[in-house]
Amino acid sequence: MSKFYVVATPIGNMGDITLRAIETLKNVDLILCEDTRETKKILNKYRINKETMSYHTQSKLSKIDKIFELLEERKDLALVSDAGTPGISDPGAMLVSKIKEKFSSDEVQVIPIPGASAVITALSASGLPTHEFTFLGFLPHKKGRETLFKEIAETKRTMVFYESPHRILKTLESLARFCPNKKVCIARELTKIYEEFKTGSPKEVLDYLIENPIKQKGEFTVIVS
Repeated sequence: MSKFYVVATPIGNMGDITLRAIETLKNVDLILCEDTRETKKILNKYRINKETMSYHTQSKLSKIDKIFELLEERKDLALVSDAGTPGISDPGAMLVSKIKEKFSSDEVQVIPIPGASAVITALSASGLPTHEFTFLGFLPHKKGRETLFKEIAETKRTMVFYESPHRILKTLESLARFCPNKKVCIARELTKIYEEFKTGSPKEVLDYLIENPIKQKGEFTVIVS
């Protein structure tokens, strides 16, 4: 039997990696990376000398065939993303799915190595209700976007999604339009030096970012309740 490890890596602060993750990366035969250059930073810090291979959204089907071959040879593999837990709004989800379709649990054991996740990190320090929430991943750029904001406005659950610095202002404008009375928390640069949480109405948070353009940089986790 071969083992396929889904390994969470830090989302910013390099210290946020588990001992189990380090040990796993040291012992596998190959590490599959979203970007080998990003993964090398972690490997170098923890003195992990291991072969890597890229696997990302644009990877061809031949790359999956190669991964299947390695598993058939009883190689142990680890999958990592650039940051956080693979498979969460990440191309790794499709790979795990294909492995489970191709192999039985007696042939390949898929093992999660838990760790950092921007969704849970943001929720834990947001101060907004967390007993029930829906994660939306990245919002669609165009088609279905307005419908989604209407759903956010109508739901009683806490809603969480990722947003890029290029669209954060437009997103807050839409939230101010469709659900002006809801509370919003934006979490920016999580676990990094300039980590910041800003909470208020959609209009208040929007005005804050407009008045402070420097705060529009970085990746955002948006929580609406």
